[in-house]
Amino acid sequence: MARRELRDDQWNKIKDLLPGKVSDPGRSAMDNRLFMDAILWIARTGAHWRELPEHFGAWNSVFQRYNRWSKAGVWERLFQALSDDPDFEYVMIDSTIVRAHQHSAGAKGGLKKRKPLAVQKAD
Repeated sequence: MARRELRDDQWNKIKDLLPGKVSDPGRSAMDNRLFMDAILWIARTGAHWRELPEHFGAWNSVFQRYNRWSKAGVWERLFQALSDDPDFEYVMIDSTIVRAHQHSAGAKGGLKKRKPLAVQKAD
C-alpha cells in the first residue's frame, strides 16, 4: 500500500467538503482520497505533473481533475472552510521567512559588453 499524505483524522475533516459525495448529482468519486494524496504529493515534492507516481493514476487525469476543481472554486471553498478551524495545520510562507541565496544580492545585471579583439599585425 502506498504511503498516505493525509492522516485519517485530516481526511475525516475534509471528505464531506469535496465534490463527488453520494448526495451530489452526477458521478460519485470513490477515489477522492487518492486524488487528494496525489495533489499533496505534488505540492510537497514540487515535482512536475508527469513525475506523479503511477499508483496515483494517470498524471494527466489527475491534472485535469485538479484543473476542473480549480475553475469550480473547490480549493477556495476548502481553504475557507478549514481556515476557521484554529487546529488546522497549514504552512504560510512570506518574505519575512524566505532568505535569498547569498549570490542573489549585489550582482551587476544585464549583458556584459565585450571589448573588440585586438588586431594583430602580420609579421
